[in-house]
Amino acid sequence: MKAWQHFCTITHHRLLVMAGCFRVGLIRQGLTHDLSKYSPVEFRNGVKYYQGTRSPNAAEREDKGFSEAWMHHKGRNRHHYEYWTDMNLSTHTYEAVPMPRKYLVEMVMDRIAACKTYQKEAYTPESALTYFLKSRERLRMHPETSRQLGYLLTMLRDRGEKETFRYLRQSVLRGKPFPWEQDPKNGK
Repeated sequence: MKAWQHFCTITHHRLLVMAGCFRVGLIRQGLTHDLSKYSPVEFRNGVKYYQGTRSPNAAEREDKGFSEAWMHHKGRNRHHYEYWTDMNLSTHTYEAVPMPRKYLVEMVMDRIAACKTYQKEAYTPESALTYFLKSRERLRMHPETSRQLGYLLTMLRDRGEKETFRYLRQSVLRGKPFPWEQDPKNGK
């Protein structure tokens, strides 16, 4: 029973991300989003720790001290900020690097879909921003990625999906500067 419930949960999540990605023009990313969740290591652990109200990775982490499924997942899915780390040659430590915009946009879709999937009727346009602000993850992201994500999730809260998705499609994915990046001297 838990296998079927987990399958339905991850498939529902994927379909929501796919619909969002399609709305902004990220067809390939929508089609391939989170396919690794069906791999043996992720699916098996997802079933074992399935609860239906939150990610099974959290329960696996509480049980084992780490999540094998998450370790597999984050290394294969570029829409997670954890994927975007590399060795800084000056400091010889791993540090976050800025996410490319197409993966930033997919991350926004992923967060919306995760909140809708787990919160169900309690979901609001503020849900993803609330989660982001409560977590410490923004401190581990590259500052540019964190600022961009916070801006987009705030836009979602204040202006809704339609306006946010339009902005993602017409500005973010076209490489236009965010408001704080604009040069007042030449209007860019």
